[in-house]
Amino acid sequence: MSSLVANPIRYPDTASSPMMTRRAWWLLILGFLIPGSAQVLAGNRKLGRFGLGATLGMWAAAIIAVLLYSFLRTPFISVVTQGWFLLVVQAFLLAYGVLWLVLTLNTFRLLKIIKAAPGARFWIAIATVIFLVLSVGGAGGAAYYAGIARGALGSIFGNSAPVAPVDGRYNILLLGGDAGEDREGLRPDSISVVSIDANTGAATIIGLPRDLLHVPFSDGPFHDAYPDGYQNCDVSACKLNSVYTEAQLRHPDWYPDAEGKGSSPGIEATRDAAEGITGLTVQFYVLIDMAGFSQMIDALGGVEIDVKERLPIGGDEHLNNVDEWIEVGKQKLDGYHAEWYARSRHSTSDWDRMRRQHELQEAILHQFTPGNVLTKFQAIADAGSQVVKTDVPQSMLGYFSDLALKTREHEITNLELSPPTVPDQDNPNFEHIRELVIDAVAPPETTSSDGP
Repeated sequence: MSSLVANPIRYPDTASSPMMTRRAWWLLILGFLIPGSAQVLAGNRKLGRFGLGATLGMWAAAIIAVLLYSFLRTPFISVVTQGWFLLVVQAFLLAYGVLWLVLTLNTFRLLKIIKAAPGARFWIAIATVIFLVLSVGGAGGAAYYAGIARGALGSIFGNSAPVAPVDGRYNILLLGGDAGEDREGLRPDSISVVSIDANTGAATIIGLPRDLLHVPFSDGPFHDAYPDGYQNCDVSACKLNSVYTEAQLRHPDWYPDAEGKGSSPGIEATRDAAEGITGLTVQFYVLIDMAGFSQMIDALGGVEIDVKERLPIGGDEHLNNVDEWIEVGKQKLDGYHAEWYARSRHSTSDWDRMRRQHELQEAILHQFTPGNVLTKFQAIADAGSQVVKTDVPQSMLGYFSDLALKTREHEITNLELSPPTVPDQDNPNFEHIRELVIDAVAPPETTSSDGP
């Protein structure tokens, strides 16, 4: 029975146009759906078996990947986000694309299109081109995006070993930096500590006012230089956000190992200040360049915000020369308007601006879904490598990806260390601040975890 089916394919009656037309369509479609099958049926069986083996191997790998993602998501993401793995995937995809090209061209030769019905030849040729573009183009495109992912992940994330949580939590220093033309170096305009329960994903954002005075430091060079708090410093104003500038421009030698750890003296000094203020151990930092922040928002397709107060874009403290206004109401902001939503200051207080920045952070967290990441992958990867810097190890991406999904299930708690919570910003009671932090990040029901 099999010979009766196979023989007309391998040894067709070339004088019969209807048979040759049906044969051409069968071989073309089978060759596309199951690469290698056309060669096994009508051509070089050795080449066909090789193609079938590669196809079955690809299908098996895809099935295994789906199963691993479904049941072992954290270790799976940890592996597939590694540079070496993405390089291997890229090489295999390119090799498979070349194989698919060879098989498609060989299949076209086997069709004997000149023997098909005259009216069908054009459509068979067009279908061959379409299948060639879908197959070879798909493999090449996937390899290209694997290369983009490898480059973006390598440029953004650190390469250190995984770090365990402290007291069941991961604490991340989140800096929104702005190196304006009127500033000496970069000075963080937005400073927060994001504290995440390593087991449940419940998160608390602790807002640190940039103008906070007399801040203490955890053990380190700045604590040695300012044991009684940040005062009589080497910059014009001894505020929290000037710690970065002093360390980066005037005392980089105080943190000689910072660059080697994927950080900088300014970041390490600010981390010491955040630890001194909150009493938390800060394992990682994330620095977002606010000047390029709009690129990330645009890459995401905008961000939905409920604007509660009319905000000026541009202008001075007297609201002269305002370019335009961000009006009240729920709306989707593009990158330019989202950046001004976070930056605008003349019609409101610095405390209001801090609140808006945290609202924007939460909105991005909840709207940064796998769907819009996949559909805008290249734009997000390009923007991310330009505007984000962090020392979160690349080896922990799987763990933090899983933790981020848990975080989305909770309402994020905010603790703003600004008035009225901390009324005296010139002489803050840091012991009271640490008590507030403990209450915010460690409620009675909180559970701990050993981390990854």
